[in-house]
Amino acid sequence: MEFLLASGIAVLTAAAVWLVLRARTFDVILGLTLMTYAVNLFLLASGRVMAGKPPIIRDGAAPLLSQYADPLPQALVLTAIVISMAMTALVLVLALQGRSLLGSDHVDGREPRR
Repeated sequence: MEFLLASGIAVLTAAAVWLVLRARTFDVILGLTLMTYAVNLFLLASGRVMAGKPPIIRDGAAPLLSQYADPLPQALVLTAIVISMAMTALVLVLALQGRSLLGSDHVDGREPRR
């Protein structure tokens, strides 16, 4: 389970870096979005991925922290989702404005040589 999660994070990060290094604005936006997914998975994995553990304390259960899920990474991921949505909306508006002003969707504002 941990290897699969780590591999998923690595693939998302590699794809995100590859897309961010391209010269088109849509590719950069898509790469940033994939990077936020990778960071969210990383934050969630930092809270120890445990199947079958209760998220809250039940009555009559021993109060050992090793028996319960950590709520802090879940709260961090929820906050990161909200921030990434706002960031994506802002970058989309900036990309559309740059395309309308420059007439090109290249990051540096120039068309590539052919």
